[in-house]
Amino acid sequence: MSGFDVPDFGMSWLDAVGTSADVVLSTRVRLARNLQGYPFVAKAGPDEREAVFDAVRRVARASQLTRHCACIRMAKIDPHARRVFMERRLVSSDLVGEGRPGPHEAAAVIAVFDEPISIMINEEDHLRLQSLSSGLCIAEAWNLVDRLDEAIGRELLLAFHPEFGYLTSCPTNTGTGLRASVLVHLPGLVLTKEIDRVLQGLAHMGLTYRGLYGEGSEVVGNFFQISNQTTLGKSEEDLVDHLVRMVDTVIQTEARARHTLMRDAGPSTENLIWRAYGLLRYARLLTYKDLMELLSGVRLGVSLKLLPGPPVYTLNRMMIFSQAAHLDQAAGRELSRPERQAHRASYVRKVLSDGNEPPTSDPGG
Repeated sequence: MSGFDVPDFGMSWLDAVGTSADVVLSTRVRLARNLQGYPFVAKAGPDEREAVFDAVRRVARASQLTRHCACIRMAKIDPHARRVFMERRLVSSDLVGEGRPGPHEAAAVIAVFDEPISIMINEEDHLRLQSLSSGLCIAEAWNLVDRLDEAIGRELLLAFHPEFGYLTSCPTNTGTGLRASVLVHLPGLVLTKEIDRVLQGLAHMGLTYRGLYGEGSEVVGNFFQISNQTTLGKSEEDLVDHLVRMVDTVIQTEARARHTLMRDAGPSTENLIWRAYGLLRYARLLTYKDLMELLSGVRLGVSLKLLPGPPVYTLNRMMIFSQAAHLDQAAGRELSRPERQAHRASYVRKVLSDGNEPPTSDPGG
């Protein structure tokens, strides 16, 4: 795999087919695991990381759940391809070696073709087992990852302490090793100025929030990633059930906020929505942050049925394909910042004028 030849991996979470898909873009459940008898990744040498890679790849190819897969070494693919996978949330910045000269030779991802699951190898921990699905489906995503965990645990000894649970590089992951999160769009709470109260309430209940790409990423376009904050002292099932209840409450609160907007500020809300649509429809230059802020207004308009379209699925794909690495991939070369802004605007105009899903090649020609 080289150049800009990137398969269509890691895209099923954009399908907008899950529960509450107008508010919840995706659900992700991730388990951190380490193999017994090997140093953690930060302390492991090249041979030890390679041994971990070989062991996990062998088990994945033999398992019924993951045998239809591709095993991709990060160091073997083009830097642009690595960024494409990161923009799709299939891999993390740590796995691709952001901030370092590059990824470890044995850093890899196993992408499964027929299930929304993947395995990062030699990231912060030896294994990050992940399910990333469309809409609100926390229990279903957990069940998939749990099956994967059991399949790997039958073949490989995992680092486990009878008192502390699964041992991980970061102490905050020790215990269950579980991070469950939902990516939600909350424009109603932001516009009614209730968002701080809701986020503070989540913090009191043991949850935290981040931006689109998790820890360290900025919140843009009123998109928040809500997840559990601790993993020690509770079972996986308890953590999943708690997150389900809290997210249900957030969805109901967002629905009430949107109702309040239409009741008390209908003309202003409509103006915001149609203005956002008009700017996207005719802009000639767009930064990604500007795009996300405007897309937030359009998503709200579609949800409130103030705009006839485009479908949420199209808006989801637009959000991904308008990122820097995807624009470079479509153009077949690395674009300068001004060129990206022009290509992004051209791309968005093309999508909105056609009314179809975003194309995967450069619409600007």
